[in-house]
Amino acid sequence: MSDENQQPPNDNRQRQGGGQDPQLNWRGLVLFAVAFALIGGAFLFRGNNFAQIQQIQYPRFIQLVKQGKLVTTPEAPLQLVVEEGRNTQYFEGKFKLPSPTTGEEVPVAFQTPIFTQFNGSEIEQVLSEAGILPAISPKSDLLASAIVSFLPIVFFLVILYFFFRSQIKMAGKGALNFGKSKARMLSKDKNRITFKDVAGVEEAKDEVQELVEFLKDPKKFQKLGGRIPKGILMVGSPGTGKTLLARAIAGEADVPFFSISGSDFVEMFVGVGASRVRDMFEQGRKSAPCLMFIDEIDAVGRHRGHGMGGGHDEREQTLNQLLVEMDGFDAQEGVIIIAATNRPDVLDPALLRPGRFDRQVTVSLPDVKGREEILKVHAKKVKIAEGVNLAVLARGTPGYSGAELANVLNEAALLAARKSLKAVTMRELEEARDKVRWGKERRSMAMSEREKTSTAWHEAGHAILNVLLEHTSPLHKVTIIPRGPYLGATMYLPEGDKYSTQQKEALDLLAVTMGGRIAEEMFTEDISNGASGDIRQATSLVRKMVCEWGMSSLGMISFAEGGEHVFLARDISRPREYSEHTAQQIDTEVKRIIDEAYERARVILDRRRQAVEALAKALLEYETLDASHVKEILEHGSIQNPPIMEVAPPPLPPPPTDSAHEPPAPIKPDFPSGGLPAAAPA
Repeated sequence: MSDENQQPPNDNRQRQGGGQDPQLNWRGLVLFAVAFALIGGAFLFRGNNFAQIQQIQYPRFIQLVKQGKLVTTPEAPLQLVVEEGRNTQYFEGKFKLPSPTTGEEVPVAFQTPIFTQFNGSEIEQVLSEAGILPAISPKSDLLASAIVSFLPIVFFLVILYFFFRSQIKMAGKGALNFGKSKARMLSKDKNRITFKDVAGVEEAKDEVQELVEFLKDPKKFQKLGGRIPKGILMVGSPGTGKTLLARAIAGEADVPFFSISGSDFVEMFVGVGASRVRDMFEQGRKSAPCLMFIDEIDAVGRHRGHGMGGGHDEREQTLNQLLVEMDGFDAQEGVIIIAATNRPDVLDPALLRPGRFDRQVTVSLPDVKGREEILKVHAKKVKIAEGVNLAVLARGTPGYSGAELANVLNEAALLAARKSLKAVTMRELEEARDKVRWGKERRSMAMSEREKTSTAWHEAGHAILNVLLEHTSPLHKVTIIPRGPYLGATMYLPEGDKYSTQQKEALDLLAVTMGGRIAEEMFTEDISNGASGDIRQATSLVRKMVCEWGMSSLGMISFAEGGEHVFLARDISRPREYSEHTAQQIDTEVKRIIDEAYERARVILDRRRQAVEALAKALLEYETLDASHVKEILEHGSIQNPPIMEVAPPPLPPPPTDSAHEPPAPIKPDFPSGGLPAAAPA
C-alpha cells in the first residue's frame, strides 16, 4: 500500500475524530461583517439625503417667499406634500442661494418642517400675495419608510440567528464526538525514525522486526501454518526506548500506524472509554492490516477488583471492551496491538494471556556494547573532538538507560558551549556523566568548617575501605564538594555489567557503607546525621540477604512479602507467610550481620588510622581526589602527584540562619541485577 493511498483515510479520520477542536466559523464572521456594512451604509445613505436637502424653518420660509427667492418653474414647482394617514403637510421645492465660490445664485432644494394645516393659515395668504400656487402632492410612504428603517435590523438578527445556530450544531457535534477515538495516524513523511536509529536493544529489535516482515510478506509465514500475533507488550524500565522502538516500527512498516496513549481512553463521562475503544478498532478494521500503538497501557489495563476503596467502573468498562475487541466473540484479523508499560505487575491477567498479547518483549538496560552503540547514534548530532573514545565512556556508565546516555551527551554539549569550546572533549563527557548520575557540583553552598571537616572524615572512611577490601567495585573518585543532594560522595564504578551479587561482595559493601560513621566517631568523637543514607542502604541490603537470597543462618527460605514493584491494594490483602517468632529471628539476624560488618570496618580503619587522617586532610585541601590519589596515600602516606587545582568562583555569603542539611538516601543499587554505580554520601 503506497503513501498516496494511506493519506486520504488519515484526513477523514482527523476530520471525524472526536479529538479535533471545533474550528472557527469564518462564514459567520463574514455574514456579521456584511450586516454591519449594510446597516452603516443605510444610515450613511439617509445621512447624505438629509445633507443634500436643506431643512429651513417656518420664519425663514416666509422670508424667502416675500423676497422672491423661491424657484417656481413648471419643471420644479413648489409642492405641498400631504402624508395620507398622518394628517401632516410640508413644502418641498428650491430656492436661490449664492454660491460660496462664484457668488452666483444657484437653486438649492429645501424642505420645511411638518405642520398640520395649510388652508386658512398665514402660509396660504403669503403665497397668494406672492402669486405662488403650490402643487398638491399626496404621499403615502409610511410602510416603505418603516420597512427601510427596520430592514437592516431584521437582516442583522437573521444573520445572528444563523451564526448561533451553526455554533450550537458544532458544539453538539463536539459533544457527540466524545466517543470517537483519539488515535492519530502517523504518516511516513512525518516519522523518519527507523531501526537504524534504535541501538542497544538488539533482541527486542529482532522480535519486532519479525512482526514488520510478517506484515510485508505474510505468505512467507502462513504457508507453514503460522498466524500473525494479535498483540505485543513491550516491558522495560523508564528510558530504555520502548516508545522509540514503536516509532521505528512505524517507520519500517509500510502499513497504517495509529498511536494513542492509555490515558486518552479515560474521560469524565461514563462509557466514553469503551466507545473510544470500539471506534479505534473500527478505524483499524477499515485500514487492515494495520498497527496500533498504546503507550502507558497500565493507565487503562490495571488489574480489576484490586483498587483501594472499591473498583473504578469506567476504567473496568474500558478494559472489558479492550479485551473483547482484541480476542472476543466478534474479533477480526488484521489489527495488531503494540503496547508499552513499565509496570507489568499491575496489568490484568486476562490482558496478558496468549491470544491478546501473544508476545512480551523485554526492553532491558543496555550492556557495554549497547551503550557504545547508543552513544554513537546520539553523537551524530553533537560535535565531538578528535581523540574522544566513546567505548571508555560506555564502560564508565554501567546501569545507564538510553535516555540517560542521550542526556549525558546533551549535558556535555552544553558544558562545552558554556566554556566556548569548538567541540566536546572527554573532560566534558566525564563531567556530564557525573552530573547526570550524582547531580551538579554546588561549590557556592556555604558549609561551616566543622561540617566540612566531618564530611572529609566520613568520605575518607568510605574511600579507604573501598580500596582495601577485595570484593568491591573500583573507586572512581571521592569529593567533599556538595553535588546534587549530597554534601560529599565516594563514587565507585563496576568494571563491567553485573547481573548477580555474591555474598562476599555484599559483606564488603556493608563494611564500606559503615566506614563513614566509624571514621566520624573515631576522629571527631561525635556522630552526625550524615550516615542516615548509609543506614538505609545497609538495612535494605541485609534484609535482601536474609529474606530473599538465603545468605544467613535462617537457611534458603524466602521471607519476601513483595516483588520489585508493589501493587499496594493487592499486597495489603496478602497475609504474611511467616510467624511472629520468625519475624524476631529475621530482625535478630539482620542486626547480627550489620554489627559484624560494623566491627570489621572499625578494626580495619583503626589499623589504617594514619591513612584515613592523611586522606581527610588531603580532601580538605584539594576537595576532590581520584582513585590514584587514594592509592598513593595508602602506599606512601601522602599524595605523590597532587591534582591540578581549578580556580573556583568565590563562595556566596552564608545564610542568616544555620540549618541542618540532612542529605537524602543515595541511589540504591539494584542488587539482583547489579551493575549500578552508587555513591556513599556524607
